[in-house]
Amino acid sequence: MKKLLIATTNQGKFKEYKLLLSDLSLKIVSLKDLKIKKNIKETGKDFKEIAVLKAKFYSELSGLPALADDGGLEIDYLKGEPGVMSRRWPGYEATDRELINFALNKMAGVPWQKRKAQLRIVLALAVSPQKIFTTESKIRGFITIKPRRLIPGYPFRSILYLPKLRKVYSELSFKEEVEIGHRKKAIKKIIPILKKELD
Repeated sequence: MKKLLIATTNQGKFKEYKLLLSDLSLKIVSLKDLKIKKNIKETGKDFKEIAVLKAKFYSELSGLPALADDGGLEIDYLKGEPGVMSRRWPGYEATDRELINFALNKMAGVPWQKRKAQLRIVLALAVSPQKIFTTESKIRGFITIKPRRLIPGYPFRSILYLPKLRKVYSELSFKEEVEIGHRKKAIKKIIPILKKELD
């Protein structure tokens, strides 16, 4: 059985990918499984460049096809900020709570109809370091006035309200996230490529 490396140190994210790819006849492995501890400097200027850098780096390192992602929050009113800045948006390495407060302060007084935003994700699949495919997806909503249910490591999920579900993103159950989240939409686009190239 062929192996596919999920290039993330986030075990929650790995669990989600494993579930989303469970119909494929591939052995899904993590960086932890392979005892890979090396990190790559994320020097790309956008989500796509960073995802490709990660996929290529870990494919080269492991000798396996690697799937990586990058993404974040883009607020319409702030012309797409924070985007790739995310963690360093305020100009320094901020905590989850600092990032939430920074975003809400920037949006203070902005009317509801102008608070549109999206979580966007780009997936990169490196079949080999020379053969790379990308897909992307997004989930749209509105920036809330106050945060709800903070998930450590995912500050912006607590301030993105999803009107159809009447919940902020962080209030989704694991099952809901797997079913309707932006990662599933991107995975659906890359599964035919996985089947053709690896299955």
